[in-house]
Amino acid sequence: MVGNKTVLFVFRMILGGLFVYAGVVKVLAPLDFAQNIRNYDLVGRSLSFIAAVVLPWLEILAGAFLIAGIWRRGAALVVSGLLVFFIALTVATIVRGLDVDCGCFGAIDRKAGFGVIIEDLAMLYLGLCILFSKKGRSSKGTVPLKKANSPGSAIS
Repeated sequence: MVGNKTVLFVFRMILGGLFVYAGVVKVLAPLDFAQNIRNYDLVGRSLSFIAAVVLPWLEILAGAFLIAGIWRRGAALVVSGLLVFFIALTVATIVRGLDVDCGCFGAIDRKAGFGVIIEDLAMLYLGLCILFSKKGRSSKGTVPLKKANSPGSAIS
């Protein structure tokens, strides 16, 4: 996928920032987010309230970890998994003919539709690039060789 450290850094900042922002706006209006979840008509009232409390914090933590570079692959895995779920949920919503606000960024009015799927696919690409990036490689993709006179080398 992408092996350039600078590009991966930019991907982490963009994706992490989006997830932190999305989580914070949901934390600030948990009842609105619970109603958005309920509008998908997949879970009951109790589960929608639990999801409205837990999901935003998961988004904030995963986004913050991406930004900070802490457990990058784990954070990218969580974000990518959430995006796959969001894409599947949006597809199911379209197939079922529901006209609902996606709830992605809180009070911003965005209908669950093909535009949301395309945006989520773009974010998923960023997440997968981070997830499958080679750890510990230089930006050129080469690994430095041992010095000839270092301990453990064949030449003494």
